[in-house]
Amino acid sequence: KISYSIRPPPPPPPPPPPRRSTLRAFATGHTGTASAAANVCVDVLGRVLLEVLARRAELGASLLRPGEGLLAGQSGLGHAALSFAKSTAGKGFRGVQGAAARAGAGGKVLGEINDETEEQMRMRTSIGVARAAANFNDLEVVAEYTKRLEGNFLKEIDAGYPRGHDTEQLRMCIKGLGGVVESFSNASERAIERLVSTMLPRVRQIVNEAVGNEGGSAIPAASFMGSPVLSGATSTVSSTRLDYDLDDRAFELAQLSEGYVGRMCSSLDELIEPLGAHFLPKLSDALLIGILGGVSTRLEAAIRKSKFTPLGAISLDSDVRYLMNFAKDRLDSPELKSNVTLCKACLPLARLNQISLLLNVDDLEDVLDLISVSKRKGNWDLKLDDAKTLLSLRVDFEGSKVNDLLQMDDE
Repeated sequence: KISYSIRPPPPPPPPPPPRRSTLRAFATGHTGTASAAANVCVDVLGRVLLEVLARRAELGASLLRPGEGLLAGQSGLGHAALSFAKSTAGKGFRGVQGAAARAGAGGKVLGEINDETEEQMRMRTSIGVARAAANFNDLEVVAEYTKRLEGNFLKEIDAGYPRGHDTEQLRMCIKGLGGVVESFSNASERAIERLVSTMLPRVRQIVNEAVGNEGGSAIPAASFMGSPVLSGATSTVSSTRLDYDLDDRAFELAQLSEGYVGRMCSSLDELIEPLGAHFLPKLSDALLIGILGGVSTRLEAAIRKSKFTPLGAISLDSDVRYLMNFAKDRLDSPELKSNVTLCKACLPLARLNQISLLLNVDDLEDVLDLISVSKRKGNWDLKLDDAKTLLSLRVDFEGSKVNDLLQMDDE
């Protein structure tokens, strides 16, 4: 007995990518056809694909909100992170259509969280962070490949088309891809800025905890991933807060103990390290520079509330250098490995460095020389009112002499 089965026809092949289809139009040798295909390619990349990838990056920023998303906050991982890590919907994270459902998809699975081991939860959360980071990377990848695409098309024109008005018109159509590259680069910058804004509340918490504006007077003796390490008894040590009103003994003790900047940088590492492992180097650097700007702004506000002895000013200089070395050790670009280029890339850090230089003058007579030389080098942004306020923080400088010294135009 013979049975016959009717097989369904195979699915149609996917449409060719823009480069291949446009090259086919180029192969016709007709400039009008090639120009039309080039314009379609520019429109598809610069409008349709840009919109999709920008929305994905926006979704990634919302899912990476510390404490509420996939990054640990002050109390560890948030509700959304546990839900996402447990939800199988995370496997389809690349799609935009189901993003809203996945963002709150964990309601049915929260009861199963305890069944997961800590290592499994960490792995699942890491996968979620990697997928969110990929959404940011896509913008940079498309910008790079669009730039290459423009170069390939221009080579095709030089090799296969005669010189003339129509050929130059075709060349101008292809150069429209340059604007597409710029659009993707700008979208990438905006996406990182949005991510930095999302993370800044947690960054401010970290700085406040370190300088002593928040939290108790003791910290855990040892911790792992923000949680106290289990031991036979609860052990705490006195934490070092921001204090620059130091005498000789206090200065010596400050050199022997872990300073607030060291603890602050350790907390920052825990926050940004999961992203740094998955971001492209350019994006990782941009994120760190943005975070560093938020840290520097918060530190400046705290410094303005302190008093300084000469030894305290030396301690501030050491802390600022520690922060700058922390950044340079984690930046990928060789151009950002010097203090000068780092300060140009991060203006709040540059102000912090200038404050340190100003407070470390040995005598008030040296202030004018410092400001004059730094301005000639283009390394001075502090206003005279700022300089007066900061110099008044030195306990050994009289306020009246500070005001008399700086009676000159801001120019």
